[in-house]
Amino acid sequence: MMKHIAGALIIAALSASPGLAQTQGQPSFAAAQKLFDGTCAGCHGEGGGGGDRAPALINNITLRPMTQAQIHELIKSGTPGGMPAFNLPDNQLQELAGWLRSLNQTAFDTKPAGDVAAGEAFFFGKGQCSSCHMVHGRGQVKGPDLSAIGRRAIVRELELVLENPTSQMGIHTTATCPRWAFCPDETWQIVDVKLRDGSSLRGFARGRAEQDLELQGLDGRMHFLTDKDYVEIAPQKASYMPPLQAAPEERRNLIAYLSSLGGVEPGAISGADAAISPEAINAVLHPKNGDWTTYNGNLGGNRHSALNQISTGNVQNLQMEWVYSLNVQGLETTPIVSDGVMYVTAADKVCALGAATGRELWCYMHAGDAGAGRNFGGPNRGVGLLGDRVFFTTHDAHLICLNRLTGALMWDVKMPDAPFRYGASSAPLVVGDLVIAGVSGGDSPLLGFLAAYKAGTGEQAWRFHTVPRLGEPAAETWKGRAMSIGGGATWLTGSYDSETGTLYWAVGNPFPATDGDERGGANLYTNCVIALDVKTGKLKWYYQFTPHDLHDWDATEPMLLVDAEYRGRPRKLLLQANRNGFFYVLDRTTGEFLMAKPFVRKMNWSSGFGADGKPRLLPGNNVTAAGVKGCPSVRGATNWYATSFNPDTRLFYVMAVEDCSIYRQTSKESQGYEGVRDPNDPGLKYLRAIDIETGATAWEIPQQGPQEANYSGVLTTAGGLVFYGETGGEFAAVDAKSGKTLWTIHGNQPWRGCPMTYLLNGRQYVAVASGSNILTFALK
Repeated sequence: MMKHIAGALIIAALSASPGLAQTQGQPSFAAAQKLFDGTCAGCHGEGGGGGDRAPALINNITLRPMTQAQIHELIKSGTPGGMPAFNLPDNQLQELAGWLRSLNQTAFDTKPAGDVAAGEAFFFGKGQCSSCHMVHGRGQVKGPDLSAIGRRAIVRELELVLENPTSQMGIHTTATCPRWAFCPDETWQIVDVKLRDGSSLRGFARGRAEQDLELQGLDGRMHFLTDKDYVEIAPQKASYMPPLQAAPEERRNLIAYLSSLGGVEPGAISGADAAISPEAINAVLHPKNGDWTTYNGNLGGNRHSALNQISTGNVQNLQMEWVYSLNVQGLETTPIVSDGVMYVTAADKVCALGAATGRELWCYMHAGDAGAGRNFGGPNRGVGLLGDRVFFTTHDAHLICLNRLTGALMWDVKMPDAPFRYGASSAPLVVGDLVIAGVSGGDSPLLGFLAAYKAGTGEQAWRFHTVPRLGEPAAETWKGRAMSIGGGATWLTGSYDSETGTLYWAVGNPFPATDGDERGGANLYTNCVIALDVKTGKLKWYYQFTPHDLHDWDATEPMLLVDAEYRGRPRKLLLQANRNGFFYVLDRTTGEFLMAKPFVRKMNWSSGFGADGKPRLLPGNNVTAAGVKGCPSVRGATNWYATSFNPDTRLFYVMAVEDCSIYRQTSKESQGYEGVRDPNDPGLKYLRAIDIETGATAWEIPQQGPQEANYSGVLTTAGGLVFYGETGGEFAAVDAKSGKTLWTIHGNQPWRGCPMTYLLNGRQYVAVASGSNILTFALK
């Protein structure tokens, strides 16, 4: 009862506050509160004052930084595993969102008096605030990012923390700290650590348990310590931040500036600390032994590791080390590990973990465009790293740059420049000082493209259109009206050859997927690999795997860049097992076609390829409205999941699917009806090892269970192993030479992630996403 009375008093005070009184044209707050009490008070209490099952919504630290549109979307969509969605009329949603926004007025809303420009000059100059804090990509990270402090704090909180930072320590919990910019609590508490070797360290305790400590040194380096490393950890009672020393005018101007900080708006930034060091670029081109710094572990796309601590002789001793849950089912992420930190993703979410323990350091969640809706269950396959930056794409086709130590937003660019329904799901590829990303959505009308952005600022460097415009080269390969909505999505991470400066990217199917009546011709550059000059985005060469595709056979499968002896001479090769059922070998320097052999037996669209690299088509494959049986299936003989080439065995490893579909001609968006399974011809998945010289299968392991549930890729290592997820639910290691299964552990989840491996403190780990969890293994 007292809680409800207090809530009512606060509401009355807020309603009487300047700037909150209802004006003509605003939603009725009285009507909104009545609606709230009838719908939401059972959990949040009358008037939003708090209840037994949900928190108060008055001066709520989560709602503070949210716009009215974002609160509207939150009520409409709910939260995963938490608040349900409310299917209310839009006018009622607007009223509720407006009222709740009025209860959470921040410093940004109240705009206290003062000279904002002078306050900014003080922050970055005389006040030396930027020596610890970052704003919009400028400054340092010896404390939390302040880019959105105006939306996360009220004016009085700013005043208190500037006057006496130590007195404010501990007033916020660890869970809410990342949402409140100054974060004066244990996650930014200074500790002195006495090490067993007699030396000492000082820094911020970013994570701590009984037997370990994640310490951010004052130089920005992370130290991952266990009780075997230290003797004593001594927390400091005083805040690292000193009380503000400033004249009254300077103090007022600084508070006005901090209050004006409402977050990083979408678009490239200027004035940031944008320089990318040669050392950072080299760390991606030539990763440290044991680091896994790109989606496939290396820029060449071959998911093969030189680590050999875990081998055929001891893999039976592999055991679970730790588990971390992102609380989202169907994870497709590949963990990235560098300098002891692991980065993992779910839809619109990135988390940084201590790679030895799985302890969370920070998480970032992308709010999404207003009105675009939430996509909690969509895929995201990982991040790109460069220096102090982490890059990832979002379900609404934004490319995001975060600070690597704090998870703070540095820049945010929306990649599309056309009003189609674009998305993005792949890990960006970092090459030099560029970040390269593609878009998804090719089974709906869109004009595909690939774009490169400057890592420091988010400015676009170049853009390559995978579907030409009228009058451009390759436009003649489209006959009819479909070129204006031609497809050509670029939704899987590409590969890069540093010797020639060539970027290789796979392009998806044309649209409509199974109806070619308005897109006669080969339909370039769909179903192609495109080789681009990485600095300019200019086309060097292309190869089309499936001309005029009518079966939704995206070419978006991994492309492995391999230097190997091939048919008696050293060659620079590009290897790909394609969704259309053929295994291809190309010369990656020229695009010369060298070989295409089927890696599945269920094949009825082509009898093979000529020396010119063109498929020899079989009759009876023109898709009709009534339906035609086609092999491989619409999901493909393989798909986006990782493949690998082991230079020791000279074998290529792929998860292959023997399956067919009944294809029907339709010009509608893909919803599964353009290609359905033949119930009289069930599919089966295999792990296959392929000889790259002949295309012959050296060995195979049939998978038991429904093949659609398993999207596991493979990892090979110099220890002679192949790691992959079995269709039956186990995670397995097999002998790369013979295919003999040597070790399994029950995961009991459908596999949709691809395994990786890393070395930390002299110990090799293997990690893979399973269901909603990251599973990590090491030797006993």
